Amino acid sequence: MNENKTQTKNQTKNQTVLISGGSVAGPALAYWLHRHGFTPTIVERAPQLRDGGYAVDFRGEALDVLDRMGLLEEIRALDTEMGDAALVDADGRQYTTLPAAVFAGDLEVLKGDLTRMLYEATREDVEYVFGDSITHLQQDADGVLVTFEHAAPRRFDLVVGADGLHSKTRALAFGPEEEFVRHLGIYTAIFNLGNYLGLENTGRLYTAPGKAANIFTARANTEARAAFHFAAEHLENDRRDTAAQKRIVAERFAGEGWEVPRLLEEMDAAQEFFFDSNAQVEMDSWSAGRVVLLGDAGYCAGPTSGRGTSQALIGAYLLAGELAARGGDHKAAFAAYEEQMRPYVAEHQVLGREGAERFFLPAPTQEFLDMLAANAPENTRTEPVRLPDYTPAAA
Repeated sequence: MNENKTQTKNQTKNQTVLISGGSVAGPALAYWLHRHGFTPTIVERAPQLRDGGYAVDFRGEALDVLDRMGLLEEIRALDTEMGDAALVDADGRQYTTLPAAVFAGDLEVLKGDLTRMLYEATREDVEYVFGDSITHLQQDADGVLVTFEHAAPRRFDLVVGADGLHSKTRALAFGPEEEFVRHLGIYTAIFNLGNYLGLENTGRLYTAPGKAANIFTARANTEARAAFHFAAEHLENDRRDTAAQKRIVAERFAGEGWEVPRLLEEMDAAQEFFFDSNAQVEMDSWSAGRVVLLGDAGYCAGPTSGRGTSQALIGAYLLAGELAARGGDHKAAFAAYEEQMRPYVAEHQVLGREGAERFFLPAPTQEFLDMLAANAPENTRTEPVRLPDYTPAAA
């Protein structure tokens, strides 16, 4: 069991917390809730831990949160150690270098490695329910009756939606997705493949008007990840129909040069495949009664912000800490959590919108090179969010 567990003095209210989402924000919140004496349960729609995925980076205070969790050195050991990448033309000729600092933050790891690490840090102390999801929420003065797709209904004191951009929790408690999700004009497909180019701690990027394709190494160069990006207005598509999504990408990139034909073949065969809109979530409030949103579900800044993982970790720390500091008073805690996070999120959403606007600038124009410089971490620092010390006094 986790020996770092702490108990909040005089805490009597709202002990049981259901968290929807088992990726990053949910397990991070569960970690802190358990340390503060709450009883968290995580429900995750996927049948098992999802440990594939793309690279994510950490900046600023997110590293402080990992340090307070005792996980910083462990996560540093998983650093992708990605070096500079090369921009190539349709014939594969390299014509400029992309510094690693443009894409990576202070630390970069594969999202799947982070997810696995958070799971291992919480699995002995937190109930995980895989292969299920919330279908109905009924709030009353004493708690929330939660109906699940498969399991029997259960009551919880509080419910947290940490289930991402397309949050089911948000839809149930706040309203339909179209009221809150703002498409940024870009779609992205990411998939796993072998490192068939024999790259070593590097990547290649190919651009064409309104589209881009890239490949980069993973797991000590034994694997690779590839991505397709293209500009488009909102597309109607079934998010669970991967075959249809792959067809959309293949049609957009038909006839392109470089390694694109081979990458399309690899994509078609890929078992681990992600496709989605680059979007932001904008809401007037992140809580409704006993339900609160965390991470992308409530305030997604978009992939072009480079801040999603940091927001998830910091938001989890603040939400759990405020609940503990206020003796489980959810109204006061939710308000304090939102007050601290909103300015931080607002800056990141500006970064996300600006990044999307210049994503497909033609290369290697001076404007493109200026964009690369602007994206470097030293040029995208935002005002830090204060991380209070929530360590409870001895009971």
